[in-house]
Amino acid sequence: MANLMKNKVALVTGGSSGIGRGAALKLAENGARVALLDLNAEDAMEVKREIEDLGSKAIIVEADVSKTEDMEQAFKKVFEEWGQLDFVFSNAGINGVISPIEDMSIDEFDTTIHTNLRGTFLTVKNAIPYMKENGGSIVITSSVNGNRTFNKFGFSAYSTSKAGQVAFGKMAALELARYKIRVNMICPGAIDTNIDSNTFPENENLKKITIPIEYPEGEHPLTGEAGKPDQVGDLVLFLASNLSSHITGTKVYIDGAESLL
Repeated sequence: MANLMKNKVALVTGGSSGIGRGAALKLAENGARVALLDLNAEDAMEVKREIEDLGSKAIIVEADVSKTEDMEQAFKKVFEEWGQLDFVFSNAGINGVISPIEDMSIDEFDTTIHTNLRGTFLTVKNAIPYMKENGGSIVITSSVNGNRTFNKFGFSAYSTSKAGQVAFGKMAALELARYKIRVNMICPGAIDTNIDSNTFPENENLKKITIPIEYPEGEHPLTGEAGKPDQVGDLVLFLASNLSSHITGTKVYIDGAESLL
């Protein structure tokens, strides 16, 4: 086991799969104790076992990132368990309903904004009291969508939430610098995860707004394929550790040049 996160405590939202799982395992491999925050505790059990097999420790905290009381209790539970909090990965999110603006209901829009943007706010807000004395690092999972690319038809709610996360993260980085809490945003492109299970495209309605576009063959110039969660995990580990001690308020793209096409 490496030591980049030795004696550190990390909290990962959406830690049961995809990018959250990849990051949680990287953090554990490097010595961190990891709190896996997820909507369903059962979903995180396998990751908890994997972390323990690596020789580290993990707990599962069941919570909805968009709910105030859930998040207050979640952070309280982690601190009661380990008495410290050094790194927070605000990662939980959904694609939500994919629909033309004209056809998207306000409830559908709100669901995506509440999970992605309100969830990020509540995660960071509740981390501060537990991190302000000793400092630490916070990483927010944003996206290339809403920050560098705008060619995903029907993703207006999702892209809005992702752009908002970057603006919020930059404001938080400046505000929390006095506490030596660093805040950075990662912007993945296509990553091989199960987020499609939280994606609800209205295919028939989308036909009326989609503009026929001929993309270059292959959408991932660097490797020819979508990225892997453990590759994002490497970036999260870097931003969590002291290797990035002078980096804050920065968005980092991790997409194999996909968004440059």
